[in-house]
Amino acid sequence: MTASIPFLLMRGGTSRGPFFRREDLPPDLNELSNTLIRVIGAGHPLCIDGVGGSASVQCKVAVLSASSEPDVDVDYLFAQVGTVERKVDYGPTCGNMLAAVGPAAVELGLVAPKNRMVVRAVNTGARIATEFQMEHGIPVYAGDAQIDGVPGKGAPVRLMFCDTVGSKTGALFPTGHRTDSIDGLRCTCIDVAVPVLILRAADVGLSGKEGPSELDARVDVMRRVEAVRVEAGARMGLGDVTESVLPKVALLSEPEVEGAIARVQYLTPTQCHPTLAVTGAQAVASSLVIPGTIAPPHRFVTGKQSVNLQHPGGSMTVLVEVEGDAAAPLVRSVGVMRTARKIASGYVFT
Repeated sequence: MTASIPFLLMRGGTSRGPFFRREDLPPDLNELSNTLIRVIGAGHPLCIDGVGGSASVQCKVAVLSASSEPDVDVDYLFAQVGTVERKVDYGPTCGNMLAAVGPAAVELGLVAPKNRMVVRAVNTGARIATEFQMEHGIPVYAGDAQIDGVPGKGAPVRLMFCDTVGSKTGALFPTGHRTDSIDGLRCTCIDVAVPVLILRAADVGLSGKEGPSELDARVDVMRRVEAVRVEAGARMGLGDVTESVLPKVALLSEPEVEGAIARVQYLTPTQCHPTLAVTGAQAVASSLVIPGTIAPPHRFVTGKQSVNLQHPGGSMTVLVEVEGDAAAPLVRSVGVMRTARKIASGYVFT
């Protein structure tokens, strides 16, 4: 029987997908997954039978509910739906989609209209303070802020992530080392917002200048990186990650953009991200301000630091706050600026 479900189609940062109220979806997780697969149209490279697309950034879903947690406004459950594969992964969260969570919560009537709120990422337990623009109780999407990877301009959405260290593994460096060697490759395994395996692009035969489609076509490189990722997942305590999108992979190379510290090719992990995931950016930026990782050598500085990362679609600036000392660093918070836009509202049919 066909079901109709109220939804918003929104862009958050450089990602896009439907936003739902949790109460409008099946309570059972398996049934929820089957519903989201039908909504997105997973099982076809173009997701032709749903509202998804050909890239992972177009096959994301946000499920929102008013939070019962103290000092939290909204609970945000993220679902990464497959394209060709009919599956749903609730392991990671998505920082780009998070940019639209505050406005969507107001639009969906989950919270009283306000432009500042605290969001709990259900997938990881992290809490994120979000601030966005409103006028007469309605979210504002038009503005002068611009982010690389999205045409035009929009109203700024400021996100400050806390409690993101050890999101899935419980440790900043889950292998116990800042640098590891896997299959002859030096790497860093770090967990800030999301577990990430960091490699040097040159070590896997890349220049770092390859665009997403060019890198996706390098089957030899992708196979080798995947083998290293699976081993890294085991060492990080994630078990067999063959069927999981975690850990993600970041390939570092020398930047060409003035002011950037590194260039990043981010794998999700079967495709190269067209820009850079907000969660992945937090992990990479943190690795760049902590000595002993495979990132370029630098002087450890406590306090807040701006880290500019070049990616295939431009660049992203991440504000990292670090406490402690070089021997025992503590990543206190990580902040980014994104934009969001409401694309459509109505009912989706399954």
